[in-house]
Amino acid sequence: MKSHVVLLGKVLTDVGIWCNASTSLDYETVKTRVEHEGFSFLTITLPSFAKDFERSLELGKIDSTLFQGFRRSASLPAFLQGLTSQVFDRSAGTLLDNPSIEAIRSVRQVCYLFQKIELPCSENRIKAAFDKYIECEQSVARFDESFSSQQKADFVRISNLLFAWDVFVPLDRKIQGSSVVPKHGPGATADRIKANAKFDQRTWTDRLEEFFPAGEFLFTSHRHYLNSLDDGVGPNWLEPGTEIPVKVITVPKTLKTPRIIAIEPTHMQYVQQGLMEFIVNRIERDKCLTQFIGFRDQEVNRLLAEKGSSNGQLATLDLSEASDRVSNLHVMALFDSWPWISGAVQACRSTKADVPGYGIIPLSKFASMGSALTFPVEAMVFLTIIFLGIEKELRVPLTRKLLKEFLGKVRVYGDDIIVPVHMVESVIHELESFGLRVNGHKSFWNGKFRESCGGDFYDGFDVNSVKARHILPTSRQHVEEITSVVSLRNQLYEAGLWRSANYLDDTIGRLIPFPSVHRDSPCMGRWTFHDYESHRMCPNLQRDLVRGYRRMDRTPKSMISGHGALLKFFLKRGFEPLDKDHLERAGRPRSPYMKLGWYTPY
Repeated sequence: MKSHVVLLGKVLTDVGIWCNASTSLDYETVKTRVEHEGFSFLTITLPSFAKDFERSLELGKIDSTLFQGFRRSASLPAFLQGLTSQVFDRSAGTLLDNPSIEAIRSVRQVCYLFQKIELPCSENRIKAAFDKYIECEQSVARFDESFSSQQKADFVRISNLLFAWDVFVPLDRKIQGSSVVPKHGPGATADRIKANAKFDQRTWTDRLEEFFPAGEFLFTSHRHYLNSLDDGVGPNWLEPGTEIPVKVITVPKTLKTPRIIAIEPTHMQYVQQGLMEFIVNRIERDKCLTQFIGFRDQEVNRLLAEKGSSNGQLATLDLSEASDRVSNLHVMALFDSWPWISGAVQACRSTKADVPGYGIIPLSKFASMGSALTFPVEAMVFLTIIFLGIEKELRVPLTRKLLKEFLGKVRVYGDDIIVPVHMVESVIHELESFGLRVNGHKSFWNGKFRESCGGDFYDGFDVNSVKARHILPTSRQHVEEITSVVSLRNQLYEAGLWRSANYLDDTIGRLIPFPSVHRDSPCMGRWTFHDYESHRMCPNLQRDLVRGYRRMDRTPKSMISGHGALLKFFLKRGFEPLDKDHLERAGRPRSPYMKLGWYTPY
C-alpha cells in the first residue's frame, strides 16, 4: 500500500506543477487518511470526491450536500483546494467564468488513479451486490404489472419504424429457413463445458427444437444425427422444468462494488451467438441504424461527447443496471409483429437464474450481461424508447424522413446514451416510464462537462485520467501486475506526468530489464518520444535489438473428436485459416508468462 501512496504523491507533484499550485498538504492528507481508513480511501473515497466535483461542474456551483467527509475551507473543500480554487470561486463556491481546464483534469487524475484497480470486494459488498440484483429483479416484475397496452402499442410502432425492413424482415426469413449459423463463444458456461469440448456437447431443449432443430444445429449431417440416435448417443433433451439456469456471479469492477454477470448454458449461448451476429451485422450495414447504435466502435460516442461539451447541444446519459432493467416484456414488444423472431429469441432465453444466497429464481428481466443477445437487444430497446421520448417532445408522429434529422444527434452504445439537450427531459421521462433508471451522477447536460464510453470532456477539451488496473507488483512472477504497471507507466508518460512515470521506471526496473522503446515495440519497455535504446545489431536482418521481456499467453489444451472437428470447420467464419493446433488447443489463454529475448525497439 505504501508504494501506491507514494505514486499518488508523485501524481500530486506533477499536477501541482501543471497548475502552479502547492499540493504538499494534500499529500499529507492522503497519507493520514490512508493510515486510518486503509486502501478504500484511494479506491472509494477519492473517486466519490471526483464525482461530487463533476456534479458541481454540472450544477455550476458547489452544493452544500456534496463533498461529505471532507473538511471545508470557505465554500470549497480543503482537500485539493489549490486546484479546485482555479475552477470555483473560493468564497461563493460558484463556477468561474474561465475555469482552468488543467485544474479540472488534475482533480480527476488524482481522484480516479486507483478507482478501477482490480481487487476483490469484501464479502459484505458482494452480498450487497446480490441483494441489489434481486431488488432490481423485483423492480422489473413491478414494471411488468404496470406495462400498459398503450405503451406497448407505441413501442411496437416505433420499433418497427426503426428496424422492420433492415433487421426484422431478413432475420425473420433467416429463422424460417433454419439458416441461422450458430457459434460458440470463448467464455465460461453454466455447465462448465470449455473450448473444443463445446463442439461435442449434445444437450438441447424442447424450446430450442421448435426453431433450431438439433439435427441441423448439433450434428454435421442428417445421417450423423440418425446414426447417433441408433447408437444411443443422440441429444440429451431438457424439458422446460429441467433446463439449466444461468449462473449469477461477480467479477471485479471497482473495490466499491463488483460487476454482476450471468453465465449461460453452452447450448443457449450457441444459438444466441448466431442470432447476435446476424442482428449486429444487419444494423452495421444499414447507413442510418449504424449511426444510431454502436457495437464495436466507441470513438463515435466520444466524439459526440466532445462536441456536446463544446457547443452544449448534446447530452450524455448513463443508465443504472441497464441490462438488468430490460424486461422480457420490452423484448416481446420489440418483436411483437414478428412471431418467428420472437419465438426464436424466447427459445434461447434462459428463464431461471441461480443466485448465491437466494437459490434458483424465475427471471422477469430479458437477460443479464452474459447472454450474447443482451448487448444488441438492449440497444434496440433503448433506441426505441429514446425516439418515443423525442416523438412526444416533437408532438408529431415520427417518420423515416424525420428520423434522419437526428443522425449525429442520437446514439446508443450499451448503457451510454447521447441525445439532444432540448429533448433530454422528455427522453429521461420516457426511459423511466419504461422501468429504466437514469444515473443522475453520471448524466450531464447543463454545464460543459460530458462523458461517454470512456471519453471525458470539458468545453471541448479532453480531461480524461489515467487509471491503474492492478496493484503494483513486487515479484517477477506477478506477470499480470507487471504487464499492467508497464502500461500504466507508459500512459502516465504520454499524459505528461513525468515524475510519476519516473517513479514507476524504478519500480519496474527492479523486477525486469526495462529498455527505452517506441510504442510499437513487442518488448515490454518504457515508451519514449526520444531515441530508443539499442543493445546490439541483428546479425541476420541488420536491425537494432534490445534485450527485454515479452508477455506470452498459453492456450490451454483441449482435444476434440472427429465429428466435433468437422462441425468446427463447418461453423468457421471468414477465409483466414485456423491455427495449426486448433484441434488440440483452444479457449481463452491462461497462465501468462514472460519470455526474455532480443526484440526490436520499434
